[in-house]
Order: sequence, then structure tokens, then C-alpha cells
Amino acid sequence: MMDVLKWVPLLILVVLILILLIGNIVIVQQSKAYVVERLGAFRTVWGVGLHLKVPFVERVAKKVSLKEQVADFAPQPVITKDNVTMQIDTVIYFQITDPKLYTYGVERPISAIENLTATTLRNIIGDLELDHTLTSRDVINTKIRVILDEATDAWGIKVNRVELKNILPPPEIQDAMEKQMKAERERRAKILDAEGAKRSEILVAEGHKEAAILRADAMKETKIREAQGEAEAIRSVQQAYADSLKLLNEAKPTDRVIALKSLEAFQKAADGKATKIIIPSEIQSMAGLAASVKELFVDGNISDQQ
Repeated sequence: MMDVLKWVPLLILVVLILILLIGNIVIVQQSKAYVVERLGAFRTVWGVGLHLKVPFVERVAKKVSLKEQVADFAPQPVITKDNVTMQIDTVIYFQITDPKLYTYGVERPISAIENLTATTLRNIIGDLELDHTLTSRDVINTKIRVILDEATDAWGIKVNRVELKNILPPPEIQDAMEKQMKAERERRAKILDAEGAKRSEILVAEGHKEAAILRADAMKETKIREAQGEAEAIRSVQQAYADSLKLLNEAKPTDRVIALKSLEAFQKAADGKATKIIIPSEIQSMAGLAASVKELFVDGNISDQQ
């Protein structure tokens, strides 16, 4: 019994040592970092894995998340270059890159970033007028991000993005802007209506123009065909006349036949609207000859009747 009692303190000591060892085993999760101090001074930063802490000497001073974090700050009053007070709230996306600097660099880092964001925003907006402020979100975001990223390097923080959530002008400015937007919409609507009416009139005019062109083309084609028909008729007549002359020449007509043909031609001319006709002397003599022949035929007929 006495031998067993001798081993009890040793067993208790072993159990206490095991409890201490188990209690000081630290497992660091993914995307985490532990800042460890020894006797109040910085010792190291533990990354992912299993670590053993020295009891009573070392302690985990701060557990730091390495994920990208979001800080949504309350609206801040800012004054533009043209003395308009607005309320602007911002959202900061940041990531801790150095756990040691984040732990020892500044007291309450998030509050420090918020104050730095407010002062930077006031400086940037103070150089812009209201209209430029409302239309330059990307420019403002970029300027704030560059300034914050440079300032927070000493705190072990990297600012990835800065976004302006809302830009709220005073109520009277909002009313004026709404009226201006309404007037602009009405102006654009009138312009669209006018352009539509103009386009419609242009289309109607083009339709009338094309119809007139088609009618003119039809009339032109008709006249061309009529002229072609008349020309063809004239050519046919001339061809017939040329053929008759050719046949007449081939028949070797006498002077009297030619004179008779001339009389026929003058007879046709006399049937027209001419008021004066000049007859050559040769045709006049042939006319007298024809009259004499006619008298002979008439006298011969009378003698036969008697």
C-alpha cells in the first residue's frame, strides 16, 4: 500500500504536465494568423498548422483574419467647391497583409481607416463642384483608394477597393435636379417626336418623288416608243419610195412619164395647206401637152358618137 502511495504524486504530476501540454497545443486554421508574444514581447507569427505554446511564458496576443474584409462607414458630411453640403457614405474592401504591423501599428485600425477615409473624402470633394462630383464616382474611388493604400501600408493593411455607396445632396438640390431631369426628358421626347415627324415627311416626299420619277419614266418610254414607231413608219415609206424609184430607173422611163410623175407629185402638194406653188417651166409645157392630148381624146370621142 505504501508503494502505491509513493507513485501517486508522480502520477498527479504527469497528469498535470499532460494537461498543460494539451492546453497549450494551438491549431491555426486556414486564412488565419496568430501573433505570439513571449513575456510581453513579440516573438513570432504562427501560420496554418499545429503549434505548441510554452505555458506561462507565451501567449497569443492577437488572432488575425487574412481574408478580404469589408468596412461600411456611416455617411459623412462633405462640402463641394461650390459650397453644397452632401452626405456620402463609403465602403472599404481591405486585407491584412502583415499581422505584426496590424497588431502593433495603430490602435483600433478600423476606426483609424474610417477617420482617414472621411478626411480624404473631404479633401477630394472640396476640389470638385456638385455636377462633377455626381458624375465622377470612379475618379473619386480611385483617388481615395490610392491615398488609403499608401497610408495603411504602415499598418499592415492593403486597401483593394473603395466604393461610394450614396451621394445625397440637400433636399432642395434634389428637387431642382429632379425638375431638371424631367425637363431634359421632355426635351428629348420632343426631339424624338420632331425627328419622327421629319422622317415621316421625308419618307412621304421620297415616295412622291419616286412616283413622279416613275411617271416621267413611263411618259418618256411612251414617247420614245411612239417616236420609234413614227421613225419606223417613215423608214418604211422612204424604203418603199426608194424601191419605186429603183424600179422606175430599171424600167428606163421616158421624159413624158417622168413629167407625169412630177404632175402627180404637185397634185399631192396642191392638196395640202400650201397657198403658193411654183411650177417649173418643163412641167408647165408638159401640162400643156397633157391638155392637148385630153382635147384630142375628147374630139375623137365626139366624132365616134356622130
